[in-house]
Amino acid sequence: MAINGKYDALALLSGGLDSILAMRTVMDQGLSVLGLHFVTPFFGKPELLPAWRELYGIEGVAIDVGQAYIDMLLGGPGAGFGKWLNPCIDCKILMLSAALKMLPEYGAKFLISGEVVGQRPMSQREDALNLITKRAEVRDLLLRPLCARKLPPTPMEAAGLVDRERLHDWYGRGRKPQMAAAAAYGFTEVPTPAGGCCLAEAQGAARFVRLIESKGRPTPDDFSLARCGRQYWSGDHWLTFGRTGDDNERIGALARPGDYIIKTRVFPGPLAVCRPVAGEWAEEVLADAAAFVASYSGKGRRHFESTGEPIQVRVRRDGEARTLDVIPARETRLDWAEPQPALVKAWKKSQLQ
Repeated sequence: MAINGKYDALALLSGGLDSILAMRTVMDQGLSVLGLHFVTPFFGKPELLPAWRELYGIEGVAIDVGQAYIDMLLGGPGAGFGKWLNPCIDCKILMLSAALKMLPEYGAKFLISGEVVGQRPMSQREDALNLITKRAEVRDLLLRPLCARKLPPTPMEAAGLVDRERLHDWYGRGRKPQMAAAAAYGFTEVPTPAGGCCLAEAQGAARFVRLIESKGRPTPDDFSLARCGRQYWSGDHWLTFGRTGDDNERIGALARPGDYIIKTRVFPGPLAVCRPVAGEWAEEVLADAAAFVASYSGKGRRHFESTGEPIQVRVRRDGEARTLDVIPARETRLDWAEPQPALVKAWKKSQLQ
């Protein structure tokens, strides 16, 4: 239990099972632990913090490091990328460095992370773990409770602040010890291993590289929008629209001043955001995008096919709106295309030159 907002330790809290078990392992020794849930455009679910408190008995706060993360990504991570656009080692260094600076704020004495030696091929090899602690300057402050007994004792263990014998010696990619611990704690919902970073996915990485190639230094809002719904490009014209009603809500919430917003009027259909990245959109480009978006309105498309009549699409921008009559079409003059994973390898290669 924290006293006056002070904690014994701060933990990296992804929301995956390992990070939760790492916290609970230290809490079992009577120490108070606060989870730091880092949020970027690429990962983070801060809306789940109350549920994690209820389900797993842990405290957590959301920490937005979006801009710092983007700066690291675009600057070229020192340890390089994984298979796609994932800078796993530099990601962990960034979070630990941020957590280190927060220790005085919470009166905490050390940091916790949920790595297990040998579990992940890029960031959880023993040499990678050593590199992370060295570059984040946390060698004497970081405890990895799940594999601590496979590693040399930390100052926290040597000083008796933490009982080494009550820490774990887990190793490798197997999940049996974690599942057994979750059952022992009585978790009714067992979270998956920490994942969900779209930088490690082929399609997500392709979307981001396409955005970087056109805009150079996208903002956190740009990257968040690039995660949503369907993503299409024609030259430097960027078009985002929803697959589902939930997509439409997320995309609408991410619209910013200067964006063009497209929506079919009479028939249900996707909501689209056209975000200029290289100048204003010409009227014929907006009409082309509207026709393409309208083709994803099933009822609108069937109406045109049965009557031959165009359908109405509303275009809004900065408080002004107008209606366009368009013919729904998947194949248009501008030939809209989704970003392809081949972009990623070419872009990464260009960064090495």
